[in-house]
Amino acid sequence: METLPTRQQQVLQATVHHYVDTIEPVSSKTLVQRFGLEASSATVRSVMGALEQRGLLIQPHPSAGRVPSPLGYRHYVDCLLPPPGVPVHHLNRELTNLSLQWAALDDLLWHLARRLTDFTGLMSLITRPRRRQPILQEVRLVQSGDRLLVMLVESSGQASHLNLRLPFMSAIELSGMECWFSDQLNQSGDGSFDLTSLPSHLDMIGSVLLEAIQSHTQSKASDERGAVFHGMSRLITQPEFSESSTFLPLMELMDSQPVAVVPDEANNLNGVWIGKEHPNSALAKCSVVQSSYRSSNEGIGQVALIGPMRMAYSTAMSSVRSVANHLEKILL
Repeated sequence: METLPTRQQQVLQATVHHYVDTIEPVSSKTLVQRFGLEASSATVRSVMGALEQRGLLIQPHPSAGRVPSPLGYRHYVDCLLPPPGVPVHHLNRELTNLSLQWAALDDLLWHLARRLTDFTGLMSLITRPRRRQPILQEVRLVQSGDRLLVMLVESSGQASHLNLRLPFMSAIELSGMECWFSDQLNQSGDGSFDLTSLPSHLDMIGSVLLEAIQSHTQSKASDERGAVFHGMSRLITQPEFSESSTFLPLMELMDSQPVAVVPDEANNLNGVWIGKEHPNSALAKCSVVQSSYRSSNEGIGQVALIGPMRMAYSTAMSSVRSVANHLEKILL
């Protein structure tokens, strides 16, 4: 991101700090008085105008002061973020004293999620550790009376077994079905199947097998990809979500697919999604701060805070990193 002149950096940083604290548009006079900027109100007003032209500040109403834009928050996070304050050090000490007193992982995650919300005032979310999704490499079919044993061999070296009722008069299709699976897996390279290429004479057993494999894969992914979250009521009280139309999409997402809050993309903008940067439109009015942690079974989980774009980013980023680091120490 283009480096701003020193004066513009000072004014942008002060504007963000004031707006996060007060939720009020700020004037040049207020910035000079509160932050002791060594410039006149007229000079600061001119600088704010330049920042507005760059798209870093916006003016909600003609007679109002200015507030940071999503681009302004992005520049602040990337270039102007101050070091974390003293409270974060208290959180670190508290986490250090946390032992393996929890009988189950979910109990630990719930405790940490509640603590994150209490500490930051934002909604927190922690996903369970999830191993990288293995690729299906081979499907073996074995008849046992009227039952069909299905062995699914994955790239991780692990195998899953399914026990299905063999459709009537479909035993003669087993060898052809195995060959079709082998061809499909060799061609795709990612464990997927092209259903349109299934020969009509394999329809009977093919439809049963494909449905069973798909159901098994979805169930396995669901078990590993769960999440705990806390503090949705905190978001409802924020002025940015005073209208139900801005909050309902997020509520629906949390009800149906909370893990979508923390996308798997490796390049996640330094752990911070601001507004429409997030790939899910339900979070277009929010910011998401996230940090990952690892477990002993090579699983990867995410710790995240969700709130309005007007948030204390330094505290939020330090907090999720602290919790993620602590989880990693416990689980590795």
